[in-house]
Amino acid sequence: MSRIPEDSTREERIDFQIVVDAYDDEERRMGWYYYLQDNLNFPFSAKWLNGKDRDVTVVDLSPEDDCLDNMFVEVEYDDDQFSVQLEDIEPIDVDEVTQTAIDDWKYWVERGYEF
Repeated sequence: MSRIPEDSTREERIDFQIVVDAYDDEERRMGWYYYLQDNLNFPFSAKWLNGKDRDVTVVDLSPEDDCLDNMFVEVEYDDDQFSVQLEDIEPIDVDEVTQTAIDDWKYWVERGYEF
């Protein structure tokens, strides 16, 4: 059972733009990876929702090999850079395209969908 109600607009975008013609897990993963790569405009400020809600700067999408089971982004925090799950990021004052892409991914995860 999914945790959030179905959003027909988001479902249509996922089906016809992100995972269109994807027939297996690898193709769905790659669809998501390239959708996010094309739509996330870096860098941007965000809260890292790790229980302490830390302010971070999101600087890039993690390399493909790091995104085999989930989508990760590279963040800078306290002069360090590391990967965090995209669904643990709450963007601050980002453009509409970036916000939509992040919301699409969070929707996918919260609906319980998998690659």
